[in-house]
Amino acid sequence: MTGGPSALLHPGGVHSEEGASACRCVHCVLIPGPVGTSIFQVTPKPGRRKPPHNPAVRDLIRAKRGSSKPLEAEAINAGFLGWHENGYLPHRDEPNLVQFVTYRLEDAFPQELRQEWEFLLKIENDRRRRIEMEAYLDRGRGNCYLRRPEVAKIVEDSLLCFHDNRYDLRAWIIMPNHVHFLIQVWQVPLSKLVDSCKTFTSRETNKVIGRRGGLWQKGYWDTYVRNGEHELRARRYIENNPVKAGLVSFAKDWPWSSARYRDGYGRLCFPEDRIDPVRALPRAR
Repeated sequence: MTGGPSALLHPGGVHSEEGASACRCVHCVLIPGPVGTSIFQVTPKPGRRKPPHNPAVRDLIRAKRGSSKPLEAEAINAGFLGWHENGYLPHRDEPNLVQFVTYRLEDAFPQELRQEWEFLLKIENDRRRRIEMEAYLDRGRGNCYLRRPEVAKIVEDSLLCFHDNRYDLRAWIIMPNHVHFLIQVWQVPLSKLVDSCKTFTSRETNKVIGRRGGLWQKGYWDTYVRNGEHELRARRYIENNPVKAGLVSFAKDWPWSSARYRDGYGRLCFPEDRIDPVRALPRAR
């Protein structure tokens, strides 16, 4: 954990310098270096506000920008960033991209239980390491506020709220300590959409369960979906998460998932009473 960059792990092993942007897998996981982010974020040291010096990521972003079509002025004015980075990972932020997004509760990887998950950094076998990482998140460590129906409903409603208004919501799952969803972004940048949902759900959850402070891990994990096959794999990964975690036998049995709204052809059929576009979420501008 001391020295050295973060490592991006996926079914094929550790990423090359091209990092997550070149990965074709459904779900990559960041294992932190000195200060991490994404699913396995390590709490940054107090007072550290600047992103880490990561020349490899910066070089990658310059190359991606040079080989990609520049954003139009309208998208730039709306706040889209195109290819960018925050010192940890490359991100692609453009209108009409389909994005696979993950964020977790702040305590899903508790520091007091670090001895439970630190060994993940030392596993050399790629397949075993991947299985162990996913299994740990699905153990449900931390307070697991999302296990409470009233909290899960707040989060699910926040995702459904602006479907077919600000974005196209294509799949989602509310797990006990993390959330996955698949959306096509339209004219509001992904970062603003996520921040809006997280701000709203944190405030409303605190009211319901009588707590204070932040609910979510800072930031989120995102990867853009490249084609229909990739999207199908992402959707299956999302909706089968509670089955894989041993929480239910069938995906449709999980009460906070898009799987329960799939018809016999796999189409997502939203019930009208589950979508309320005038719900008082913070405006994403």
